Amino acid sequence: MIEMDITGIAKSHHTKSTATGKPSSKKEWKLSDSLRDKITEYAKEDAAQNVYMGNKFLALRKSEVAKVAPDRSALMGKLNQNMKEIREADERWLRLLFGEPYEAKFQSEGTGSAVHVYDRNGDEILTYTTGVGWHEKESKAETQVHGALKAAYYDAYHAARQEINSGMEVQGGFDARA
Repeated sequence: MIEMDITGIAKSHHTKSTATGKPSSKKEWKLSDSLRDKITEYAKEDAAQNVYMGNKFLALRKSEVAKVAPDRSALMGKLNQNMKEIREADERWLRLLFGEPYEAKFQSEGTGSAVHVYDRNGDEILTYTTGVGWHEKESKAETQVHGALKAAYYDAYHAARQEINSGMEVQGGFDARA
């Protein structure tokens, strides 16, 4: 359901985020059996080439993390378009700007001003400071996906390396590693 508030900014409720167009109630990410099989396949290929975390795995990991990552580009675009107004804004206006499920806070005390953007879990995902610009911060969901994928890959890679090394130990009655 989309409605216009008194500022003329379109807001949506529980269907899609106005900042990203993505559903505001994402499914939880899971390491499926088919994904684990693909990781094992890539780890075996990498182990045979004696490469740890080759390009196929890195591309897969990036793709899977993107599924839980907030659309930071859309958020940065909204801020960049409205930076003058944002400097004068309060927290309520920032919430209207970003829409569900994001929350933003404007900090003006201290040595400079900053905008902090938080996801629905309260994780800070973006910070904008004058003079520095944008700084992306990894959310807990992204960290969880990175960890699960790396752990699955690590196990598969080391199992493949052990298999390769055990096949090389005795060839024709002598130690091939010697």
